[in-house]
Amino acid sequence: MSISDLFDSGFKKRNEDHFAAIVRVAMSDGIINEAEKAFLDRLARNLNISDLEYKQILKDYQSHPINPPLFYDRRLERLYDLARMVWADHIEGDNQVKMLRKFCIGLGFKPENVEYITDKALKLVHQEVDLDTFIEEMKTMNQ
Repeated sequence: MSISDLFDSGFKKRNEDHFAAIVRVAMSDGIINEAEKAFLDRLARNLNISDLEYKQILKDYQSHPINPPLFYDRRLERLYDLARMVWADHIEGDNQVKMLRKFCIGLGFKPENVEYITDKALKLVHQEVDLDTFIEEMKTMNQ
């Protein structure tokens, strides 16, 4: 196996784990509604998740670990995706917000900041900001 094969398989696994984490948020209320399904479909395409992998992840999403990215911007990108999924049905239930807070910890954010980070992330996705604006605004919270 070549180094590029190892890199590709590791990258693929991280994408699958990230996708599974988002499926977990979508399933926190027991169903995937139309808005969530549309978001998952787009995300699967963007992450190069095949139809077969998509179905397998939907069936066994809880077996995938949360793998936090090393770089802060990548963590914010994942938070953006997760927050958008929580907001996809325009009703954040207690279970979904709790799950998002757990994912924030899993992504490597400090536990003492998680409630603030979660609230700010949800406010930004309510405003329908793009990814670049989200990252910029999340970074300014530390100043």
